[in-house]
Amino acid sequence: MLTGSDLLAKVKELGDVSKSELVRECGYVSSKKDGSERLNFTAFYEALLGAKGVSLGTDGGGRSTGKGGRKLGYSTKVQFNGNLLVGKAYTAMLDLQPGDEFEIKLGRKQIKLIPIGGADEEE
Repeated sequence: MLTGSDLLAKVKELGDVSKSELVRECGYVSSKKDGSERLNFTAFYEALLGAKGVSLGTDGGGRSTGKGGRKLGYSTKVQFNGNLLVGKAYTAMLDLQPGDEFEIKLGRKQIKLIPIGGADEEE
């Protein structure tokens, strides 16, 4: 499968051919279980847009890099049992692992979690 400038050059070289032929010539073909060929139009168009500098929020493998669902609100509530929950999206953003320890610093209207062994910004 051609990508980047090679893909753009091939598309320009082929000129006025059918869309199916264009996808086939650029290598975006796979085979089905029965042995027939499948043209991967979506992958081709995503690669073509990527080659032209348009990002669709996907990584190199075509997988989405954005998180689906709700946006992060950067707030939380105390649960009925008194626990304060920090969601997985936040721990993933900070690359936190199970077992990481924090010191809790209480301010007037804030709670700071400072990694054990880390330096406090204000001190």
